[in-house]
Formats: sequence, C-alpha cells, structure tokens
Amino acid sequence: QGIVSNLKQSGTTSNGNSLSGLIQTDAAINPGNSGGPLVNAQGEVIGINASIESPVDGNVGVGFAIPINQVQQQLSALQGGSNL
Repeated sequence: QGIVSNLKQSGTTSNGNSLSGLIQTDAAINPGNSGGPLVNAQGEVIGINASIESPVDGNVGVGFAIPINQVQQQLSALQGGSNL
C-alpha cells in the first residue's frame, strides 16, 4: 500500500534518459519490481513500476511508475510499426 503524491513527476534514468509524466508514490517498490503493475484500491492497473529513489538499499524511498495510458499509447505505436 502507498500514496500517490504526484501525477506529473519527471526524472532521469540511471543511464541518463529523461522521463516525464511519471506517477510518484511511496508504495514499496523492491529492486526487481520494475515492470510490475502499480494498482489502485480497486485493483486496477494505473501504472508500470519503473524505479525507486532510496537513500538505502531496499524498498524505502520514493517510487516512480509510468502511467498506464502512456504505456498503452506506446504499445499501440509499436503494434502499428513505429520505432520508439
């Protein structure tokens, strides 16, 4: 469980790529959970977990997820033959 505190957060990946429009949450995201779903109280997928900023190893910190609508748009583009 956790709280969504920002719906339009931006950040930078470990390899320097910029990301925007991220969901910021304090839900526990463990190392290895990237790619897993972020769900709301009704069990609906609202995002795909992407990363966590943590001062220590583990799941304590600020987590970031890619909103599901962005994921769906990218999947549609890929299915249509677009390169990302």
